[in-house]
Amino acid sequence: MEIRVLRYFLEVAREENVTHAAQRLHISQPTLSRQIKELEEELGKKLFTRSNYSVKLTEEGMLLRKRAEDLLDMADKTLAEFRAMDEVNGGDIHIGCAESNGITPFVQVIQSLQKEYPRIRYHFYSSGTETVNERLDRGLLDFAIIVQEVDPSKYNSLRIPASDQWGLIMRKDSPLAQHSCIHLHDLMDIPLILSRQAMGEEMPRWFGETQDKLHVVATYDLLFNTSVMVREGVGYVLGFDGLVYTGLDSDLCFRPLEPALESPMYIIWKKYQVFSPAASLLLKKLKRNFG
Repeated sequence: MEIRVLRYFLEVAREENVTHAAQRLHISQPTLSRQIKELEEELGKKLFTRSNYSVKLTEEGMLLRKRAEDLLDMADKTLAEFRAMDEVNGGDIHIGCAESNGITPFVQVIQSLQKEYPRIRYHFYSSGTETVNERLDRGLLDFAIIVQEVDPSKYNSLRIPASDQWGLIMRKDSPLAQHSCIHLHDLMDIPLILSRQAMGEEMPRWFGETQDKLHVVATYDLLFNTSVMVREGVGYVLGFDGLVYTGLDSDLCFRPLEPALESPMYIIWKKYQVFSPAASLLLKKLKRNFG
């Protein structure tokens, strides 16, 4: 399987039309059709179903699209690293981030490095910790920033001097908005929207055996969209402070949990990882600031 042919395949999958894909790739339509046919023969699977005017991915085609995207991401990242080896001033650094206001100290380190090496580019991938870890494990990221304890058997880490405070996000006209903080008994009879990650980690530690008695109406990975759900009366969100705007002119408010629940923040990278020159520069500065 050639990288070039995988790019052809992805272009056809995006365009859903071989003629249009060929035009974008600047090759002839017969050449592109032959390359896709040879790829199907190599894999022994039909990748597209064809009609007069379009093509659609088969189940096997959808699987290949996912694998091809990962392979091309890795190929592009590897090529960029080698191109940057003779030019320390430039290069690309790929960073996965869980949503958190505590990322500020990390960004300050980047800003400091940017002054010294303005041609380095930073590519951020934001998602839940589980997804970020998966991309790190596959070699698609140089670093990840997570808000949970680190598995020391898999990763090296640095603790960021920040943590996230958990609390309840609700409408200001909610009865619980009159409270200065939220206790366990306040949460037992209300519709809750919970983080999928936290349900397996922080929440059991705070709720104990009562977690199974909660009225959970929805779960989430990233917090921002849940603010719409709160405004529309779907439920109350348990989440980090500072990620949803709750200022004076907002119709939402945040109340911290009592006893307080906080999540630590770490920068992690794979053990025995070989870094590009640009990523090595960032790691050196991170260790100087957080080590």
